[in-house]
Amino acid sequence: MDYLIEGINLGNMIVTSIVMIVLVVASTKARVLDTAGVTAAVFIGLLVGLLGHWTWLLTLLAFLVVSHLATKWKFEDKKARNMSESDDGHRGWVNVFANGGIPALIATGAFMLEEWEFGLWMFGAAVSVAAADTFASEFGCLDDNVRMITTFKKCEPGINGGYSKTGQIAALGGALIIGVMTFCAWYVTNNDIAVSEGISLTVAVVVIGWIGCQIDSLLGAWFENRGYLTKGGVNALAITSGMLIMLAWLNY
Repeated sequence: MDYLIEGINLGNMIVTSIVMIVLVVASTKARVLDTAGVTAAVFIGLLVGLLGHWTWLLTLLAFLVVSHLATKWKFEDKKARNMSESDDGHRGWVNVFANGGIPALIATGAFMLEEWEFGLWMFGAAVSVAAADTFASEFGCLDDNVRMITTFKKCEPGINGGYSKTGQIAALGGALIIGVMTFCAWYVTNNDIAVSEGISLTVAVVVIGWIGCQIDSLLGAWFENRGYLTKGGVNALAITSGMLIMLAWLNY
């Protein structure tokens, strides 16, 4: 069994299954996801792990863990300001699909085209956008010095399209975490390729994650505030933009 080969094979299936069991048990026990959220996570996780690779699944799992930690950071203060994700910080199936749906589709496309290396970097960019946006929201919502991204005028904290210094730094941090995870996933399955290539693409993942966060804010200001898009729709479009920017980068 070769655990380092992408796609459907025995080694990948075994490791993916182990990771999924840990995900279900841990997320249920820690109330990271509600019941529907766990079901959605299992569906997306299996697609990512089996059609992509278990290292991709670990990257997505890292996003879930750090996002939950970010959500729980100063959670009582967020509740007091009515800025918490839920009463106890858990997330549901809508959030899971909004953030994980595009990465799952990328894994599916990589499997169908047998283009896992390209797929990995597009996958990393998509998850990087999700992490950057989550970090910007969870850490930036308590910063009172907020400006609207479309006008640069001061606005209320937590409003769609608002940005702050704290949020921008946090967005970069979230993107960096996923960039490092993506590099590790690439290195595990491509350790015969020059490391410099992986490093340059890792930088691209981080930069695209941060840019995608700004796109999310613009979409929120233009469309979500006007009722044309939901939060999940904005997230999905921003994540898609990250995937497309990386695709253009890879083909440049």
